[in-house]
Amino acid sequence: MGKLYIVPTPIGNLDDMTLRAIKVLKEVDLILAEDTRTSSKLLHHFEIQKKLFSHHKFNEHKTVENIAQRIAAGETIALISDAGTPAISDPGYLLVRACLDHDVEVECLPGATALIPALVNSGLPNDRFCFEGFLPPKKGRQKKLTQLAEEERTMVFYESPYRLVKSLEQFAEFFGAERRASVSRELSKLHEENQQGTLTELAEHFKSKKVKGEIVIVVEGKQQQKQKTDGSPKEQKS
Repeated sequence: MGKLYIVPTPIGNLDDMTLRAIKVLKEVDLILAEDTRTSSKLLHHFEIQKKLFSHHKFNEHKTVENIAQRIAAGETIALISDAGTPAISDPGYLLVRACLDHDVEVECLPGATALIPALVNSGLPNDRFCFEGFLPPKKGRQKKLTQLAEEERTMVFYESPYRLVKSLEQFAEFFGAERRASVSRELSKLHEENQQGTLTELAEHFKSKKVKGEIVIVVEGKQQQKQKTDGSPKEQKS
């Protein structure tokens, strides 16, 4: 029986690649990559010479069964994405499920992901939070925002730089203009930025500049906002 390894890769700074991740990628029989061109550069940097097979959202439905069978037959295969941990707003979930259905062992290595650094950098409560990933770009978006307006936990979203301002304006419309939030971009890279403020302030800030890179938006929950405005005492840790 083989094994499926889920291997996180750096979200920017290559020094965030773990020694264990390098070791696993050098030892497996095959590496599945979201974009083989991007991953080839990463593997070359760490002197990993392994065959790459394309595995992305456009072909994963067709390939997961065959891959699971290959692992069940004895191959060891690693799955990587362009950046971060596979299956977190990236391909991976379907393959993991298929492997488990075939009683194939799956091991996810700890490693880089954008949502945790952004959440910690936000300064918003992080004892309880919900990760929403990318919101629907069109159909179902308003319904989802209406539901999230009642969410009391800190919320974490992924967004593209092209929709950043629009999303912040929509959040202000549905959640309230004075909701506190944080926008993180280019995490771990040279031009990393973590900007905090109200949703309205953040929308105005990013209107005036050209934004590049991956974006994480962290928004305080409804109950957190209510406690600040009505003076309700916050729960104290013992």
